[in-house]
Amino acid sequence: MGRLVITHSTYLDGLIPVLRRLASAPAIDTITPAVIGRVRGRSPQLQLRISTPIQGGHKLVARRGGSVQEVFVVTALSAAELEPLLAAALNRR
Repeated sequence: MGRLVITHSTYLDGLIPVLRRLASAPAIDTITPAVIGRVRGRSPQLQLRISTPIQGGHKLVARRGGSVQEVFVVTALSAAELEPLLAAALNRR
């Protein structure tokens, strides 16, 4: 089971339970939610998608409403292998 780093006082609504489910996957080492920003568009439901590769893992982008939050995932999985884990974590709400 991976580690979920809780360092901020603010997270997108519903993000932490999804990240806890994702962290329970054996191939996930560490998940760190980061900066929250505003976006023009609206996303009625929480969305989580793979953005760019980083050294040792991937950067994800979480969106809900008019907000966006970066999430860094340290894992040896490829983007194609991580995608089904993201879908499963989001669908078990």
